[in-house]
Order: sequence, then structure tokens, then C-alpha cells
Amino acid sequence: MTSDTSSGRTDSPGLADALADRVLVLDGGMSNQLESAGHDLSDELWSARLLAERPQAVTEAHLAYFRAGADVAITASYQATFEGFARRGIGHDDAARLLALSVDLARAAARRARDEGIDRPLWVAASVGPYGAMLADGSEYRGRYGLSVAELARFHRPRMEVLAAAAPDVLALETVPDADEGAALLEAVRGLGVPAWLSYTVEGRHTRAGQPLEEAFAPAAEVDEVIAVGVNCCAPRDVTAAVEIASRVTGKPVVVYPNSGETWDAEARAWTGRTTFDAGQVEAWRAAGARLIGGCCRVGTEGIAGIASGGR
Repeated sequence: MTSDTSSGRTDSPGLADALADRVLVLDGGMSNQLESAGHDLSDELWSARLLAERPQAVTEAHLAYFRAGADVAITASYQATFEGFARRGIGHDDAARLLALSVDLARAAARRARDEGIDRPLWVAASVGPYGAMLADGSEYRGRYGLSVAELARFHRPRMEVLAAAAPDVLALETVPDADEGAALLEAVRGLGVPAWLSYTVEGRHTRAGQPLEEAFAPAAEVDEVIAVGVNCCAPRDVTAAVEIASRVTGKPVVVYPNSGETWDAEARAWTGRTTFDAGQVEAWRAAGARLIGGCCRVGTEGIAGIASGGR
């Protein structure tokens, strides 16, 4: 089965079937690629600001990752929310248009990749970041926002509906720090008609909020829309154990895309520490059960090319 990247979503079992057949390569950090191209992301909207101001730059970033060997592009909608856009004077209708545009820009990159002779199937994952991303205060690495599961579901559902209507291949429910927010996202994704993956940000064998990963992953096993579970934006050292837990608890394919190993300083809005990401670690992740592998913050095209060259 091939992916129709020219318009709309592929037949929804396509990505799930591909994961059952082989390991796929995810892209790397969107902000990493945009910053390397000279774009300033130092505001609360982060890469989502460029959806309005420099949409072509977003397409170029996606294309760079396809050229590097990525099979799946994650849209620039991680920090795109109705509330966040409203604080910048962007109304509801324009915010909805920008959310949908994030999917269209990734599709455009896939079309350009195909025109350049890249003939493998390419997929688009619409990013749904956590509640804390909208706050832009680093709380996506802490969780425990003081909101109920129902309140979090009500926050997430409207933009998930808009993204689903734009027909991505999958929704990436990503960088989730808290099992309660995971439960809210699982509630919100039901009935949207688009498959999803659920990916926690973790420390050791726990979510960032401190819940055991066994408890955090377990509800996803019963949600038909979820085609993969896993971890992202965590230290590379925490991946292997999390992959084993996710696979054992849910029986679903596992997605992993750690950051570089550096630490985000929310107050300084900067990364500190040293890089520990090494494409040579991928074989251990594959052996543990990972089927969709890429990189998150501070992992760029070189890292993705290294993953792709290791075989699918």
C-alpha cells in the first residue's frame, strides 16, 4: 500500500500496516531545523508562529527531514492552540485555519519530496502538544496542572477536531507529562475517525509527574484509535526500559523519539548540558520493540539520517 500525499489522508490502516511490516523513521525536532535555517523562535508560540509568518519555512523544514530519510513528518502544531493564538490577537477562525495549514504544509513537503524522486510512502502526523505547552512555562515537563481529566479533554478536543478534519494520517498526542492528561487525550480522540499515537515524556520508569509507566500506558490498550504508544522528548538513556514497558502493557507498536539528552531551562528558554543522542542506540530500541523511531528537540537532519541509514 502506498500513501497518497497529494491530497487528504491515506487509507487509515496504511500506517498501522506499515508499522506491522517494518520499522519506520520519524523526523527530528521542528524547532531545531527552523532555528538552523536562521528563524527566531524566542516567543511563546515557538514554531507555531511561523505558520502565520513564514509558512514556506515550515514546508522547507519538513522537506529537509524527508530528504534525510524520514518516513513520517510531525506538523508544526505542537504549540498551536486557540488560547495561545488568542493571546496574540488571532481569532478563532484564523487559528483554526492555521491549525489546518500545519497539515497542508507537511503534505506540500511530501509532494515536493516525491517530485524530487523520493518514492517511498510518506505520512503526516498532526502534533497535539500537552496543555503545558500552551502555558509556555515548562510545565509540560512537570504535569499536575490542577485540572481534572474532563477539563483537560475539553481543552484538547476542539483543536483535535480541527486537525482531524485536515486529514492527517495520524494524530501525534505527544510530550504528555502526566497520566491524567494521557487519559484526557484518550477520551478526546475517540470518535474522531483518525488513528493516533500516545507518547509520554518520562524520567526513568515514570512519567514526569511521577506515575509508573505501567499505569500510564495501560488505558491505551483498550482504545481502538491508538495504533502506537511510546515516549518522546526524554533523555535517550530512558528509552529502552520505556519501550519494553509500553510494548508489554499495551501489545501495540512502540514509537520513540527522544531529545538530544540536553535539559530545557524554561526560565532562560535555552537548552543546557551535553548531547547524548547517538543513532547507534537505535538498534537497542528496535530490539526492545520500537517500530517508529526518530528524534525530538535538538535532534536534526544528521541524527535522522543516521537512524535511516541503520535500516528500517
